[in-house]
Amino acid sequence: MRVAMSQFAADTDPERNLDHIRTTVGQVADASVVVFPEATMARFGIPLGPIAQPLDGPWATEVRAIAEQAGVLIVAGMFTPSPDGRVTNTLLITGRGVDTYYDKIHLFDAFGFAESATVAPGERIVVSEVDEVTIGFATCYDIRFPGLFQRLADEGASITIVPASWGSGPGKREQWELLARARALDSTTWIVACGQADPVTIGQEPSGKAPTGIGYSTVVSPLGEVRGQLGAEPGLLTVDIDTAEVAEARRIVPVLANRKF
Repeated sequence: MRVAMSQFAADTDPERNLDHIRTTVGQVADASVVVFPEATMARFGIPLGPIAQPLDGPWATEVRAIAEQAGVLIVAGMFTPSPDGRVTNTLLITGRGVDTYYDKIHLFDAFGFAESATVAPGERIVVSEVDEVTIGFATCYDIRFPGLFQRLADEGASITIVPASWGSGPGKREQWELLARARALDSTTWIVACGQADPVTIGQEPSGKAPTGIGYSTVVSPLGEVRGQLGAEPGLLTVDIDTAEVAEARRIVPVLANRKF
């Protein structure tokens, strides 16, 4: 399966970010899956309520049209209204016969930031089948919680896609890569972790404590090997994933079968 990851620094204008999706998908027509970061609809650091739209709203509808026209699965972060007045941090997952969504379960209440003040948590894990490959989904801070990734593996996931807008700070890049590799080993699945680019690389200063991205989108094999990685700046990474490696990894290191807890 060929997977493309678009690492970019999202604008505050959802329409400009739609243009980026449209342009990027046109560049990777040979991919089956095109992954965009968390908060692709609009970056963190602005009020999220005014830009949130339902899954049948114009932004998501246009992403569906782009996916349908190109014949690819698009995974892109957006914000949808929550009944309690907050928003939900949602992955739109659409194209290639799939149309579903994942609401981020673990909210980023850490490092002095309180995502839960404006974002409501999700409650359901999500897997989808594309080209006979089962894919699981997680978002950013979720990557710190191995149980979720093992549950996704239990549901049949060979690949887990993790869009993110990782917060900057001392040691955060090292943690990002370490966690991606650890979750691959915990679950013996491929990890496709696609982050927002570091806004500093395009001349923008981060917005206070908001997690606006550090880059370093990474693809990790089921045995924890980094098979592709970008730097801090915007970029496009395309990787061919051999899902047969999942079965081989589980034969060699059967951590899922050997679990006691």
